[in-house]
Amino acid sequence: MSHQIDTVHWFANLPHPRSVSANGGIYCWKDGRKNADTMTAVFDYGPLDDHSTGFQVTFTSRQTNSDGETKEIYYSNGGTLNLDTNKITPVGGLTERYASAMGMHANQLPEISLKELGEKISTEASTGGDPLTTAHVRNWMECVRSRKQPNAPIEAGYKHSIAVIMANAAYRTGEKVTFDEKTQEVMAGGKVFKY
Repeated sequence: MSHQIDTVHWFANLPHPRSVSANGGIYCWKDGRKNADTMTAVFDYGPLDDHSTGFQVTFTSRQTNSDGETKEIYYSNGGTLNLDTNKITPVGGLTERYASAMGMHANQLPEISLKELGEKISTEASTGGDPLTTAHVRNWMECVRSRKQPNAPIEAGYKHSIAVIMANAAYRTGEKVTFDEKTQEVMAGGKVFKY
């Protein structure tokens, strides 16, 4: 999940979720594991000081069936960015009919194939020697040599670690989880989550 949630932070320019709820369990792999083989987490994102605006992210993981592989699909009122099909489409975008009912303007993205723009986007966690992973490692090595800031700085890792720990806390406690900016602690049901 850290790779996918990092993309959310990159797109949204937000430090972490406002809250996370999750459920799941060990439904299939009864082999002594402690981590869920099936889990869904719902993340609430938006400005930390303004809860009147925002969006949700759902993350689902299942080790009971591999159909569908890794998928990343981003929905907006303009349409859909599907990193499985590598297409941007107006599907789900705000049409004139619904926009006018809300006093808004239609908002529909043009259809674009990301394949035409370059390499296929890969969303799986272990991508191996594909061109995107190679470029990522090359950027990091160049920054080690030059001391410049990499495309994915350590702060990005810290921020998506917060989201991952929040999801873990929500799954383990069954509570709605938040992050205390002042103490930099994950809070489950109003108490510090100890992991």
